[in-house]
Amino acid sequence: MNVLDVTLDSTARLIVFAFLLIVLALLEIYSPRRKPRHSKAKRWISNFGISALSSVFVALALPLVGVAAAIWASERSWGLFNQFEIRPLISIPLYIAVFDFTIYLQHRLFHRSKLLWRLHRVHHTDLDYDVSTGVRFHPLSIFISATIKLLLILLLGPLAVAVLISEIVLNATSMFNHSNIKLPTKLDRFLRYFIVTPDMHRIHHSVEVNEHSQNFGFNFTWWDRLLKTYKEQPARGQDFIEFGIRGYSEDRSIGISSLLTQPFSKDQES
Repeated sequence: MNVLDVTLDSTARLIVFAFLLIVLALLEIYSPRRKPRHSKAKRWISNFGISALSSVFVALALPLVGVAAAIWASERSWGLFNQFEIRPLISIPLYIAVFDFTIYLQHRLFHRSKLLWRLHRVHHTDLDYDVSTGVRFHPLSIFISATIKLLLILLLGPLAVAVLISEIVLNATSMFNHSNIKLPTKLDRFLRYFIVTPDMHRIHHSVEVNEHSQNFGFNFTWWDRLLKTYKEQPARGQDFIEFGIRGYSEDRSIGISSLLTQPFSKDQES
């Protein structure tokens, strides 16, 4: 296995993450969609803190993830793509599309299963909505997601560069569509033909069950539209969406220890 390729993967993802974080954070300051209702400092410490813990946990629990898994599968000719001579111009976008559809289905599964929902709910109990919400996931939720990605890589055997691109796109779009930035209405409408926008995904974080059960896409909007889970606008309008899950107040939704134990505590949804 080429250690250099794995190192470049981590470096590229870190550079893109840091760049987008700075850009989106500045845009949230100078062109916010909504005024924050809770302490940004406390939320960011909690959200980025649990994200860092999740990254360490997955790195320790799964020795093969992302590009490393793709290289490992390629060396052993594992996966569907390794059984045929498929041009990169076809295999790369094909994998990105299948990867995104898998993330969409996984997201719906996390909402459907009671056990998985308890883990995923940590993401939804954020009481405000900004770029940090895009990295707020319980470590066990991230571990399950990483395992699903690993199985997909072993099944398809994509090129390492395809895996790298798909992961960078997922990280970038997750940060973008969770950001508290205000886009011109016409631009938002145009972008929604291709990618998930902040106004589109913000609906998914509403306390209203019929709204957070819509708009599951992270990257592309096609799956929501095709499978009829697309919602154009929230019932009360963007300015009046209430974020979070009913029953989870600030003392249970902010603080790393609270987020880590939240899935295992008494269910307080109402």
